[in-house]
Amino acid sequence: MRRVGGAADLAAFRPGEVLVAEATSPDWEPVMKTAAAIVTERGGRTCHAAIVARELGVPAVVGAAGALGALADGAEVTVCCARGEAGEVLQGAVPFVVSRIAADVAVLPRTKIMLNLANPALAFRSAMLPSAGVGLARMEFIVSEQIGVHPMACVQPDRVASLAERQAIAQLARHHASAEAFFVQTLAEGVGTIAAAFHPRPVILRLSDFKTNEYGRLLGGSGFEPAEENPMLGFRGAARYAHPAYAPGFALECRAIRQVRERMGLANLRVMVPFCRRLEEAERVLAEMARHGLKRGEAGLEVYMMCEIPNNVILIDRFAALFDGFSIGSNDLTQLTLGVDRDSVTVAFDFDERDPGVLEMLRRP
Repeated sequence: MRRVGGAADLAAFRPGEVLVAEATSPDWEPVMKTAAAIVTERGGRTCHAAIVARELGVPAVVGAAGALGALADGAEVTVCCARGEAGEVLQGAVPFVVSRIAADVAVLPRTKIMLNLANPALAFRSAMLPSAGVGLARMEFIVSEQIGVHPMACVQPDRVASLAERQAIAQLARHHASAEAFFVQTLAEGVGTIAAAFHPRPVILRLSDFKTNEYGRLLGGSGFEPAEENPMLGFRGAARYAHPAYAPGFALECRAIRQVRERMGLANLRVMVPFCRRLEEAERVLAEMARHGLKRGEAGLEVYMMCEIPNNVILIDRFAALFDGFSIGSNDLTQLTLGVDRDSVTVAFDFDERDPGVLEMLRRP
């Protein structure tokens, strides 16, 4: 077990150790991939550590106040997340039993089960599981992990104020004709890997849904993102795609998707629009996609929408006329139904997707 007080301590971390920290951030992810488990003092089920650990298949206990003081470097511990909602950090090496079920004899339910996936490196392994495809492929993981550059910094590199950042972007894009070409090719390769692994099963790719604070942490991002008091309710999701501040960046996303569907021949790739607040916004996004060669219905392209805002539920029939299907985003729907900022540790006790009001929202569609 190793306590990590900040980025400077990451150099001492060794693969296979349990990472214990106050919280984690995106620049820690290369180390998090090598951890046997993750324990943080702050955070809830939708915090950075929880989301990344889930994607990596690493056990994680978050919101464990006092963990840094209670656990000592080098101590042998067992992190258990298999006994209900509350994770446990147990002293010593606790014995456990692994049960295996052969996939070829597993009895599948009538409901088609699809996977959540973001990391292309896990695609072919995940594709061996008995599933109906990928119901949510997160673009953000590919952008943050494999690209690392803000899309607009690729489109307008002259607006990147930091010389060091401009040089870092140029180094990343050195084997491509431009930073734009680097972004499109790398994104297409990541998305294409997932689509190829599951072909011909459907893969539903969610368009980018970084918040402004997350976009700002990408290379060159600080010059393109406003400082918002509550990024969860700000300039995110569908609102960005046709907006002058991001439309050129969205064009890169569309180019990558077209490359996967047309040049790679992976027509099993479908698209999903996140955080779409209003009907007019939905129409603008669909028009912007069509302008970039991604017209719903052409070449079998299906476009879905995340149902995660109360207005989506209230106007579900009218949204349904614009899209081919929906995916319920319970995190944001819970946040907006209960008025609880899901990024806030202080009010995390009030975030409950099983609240009667949230369940009513889930029942209505």
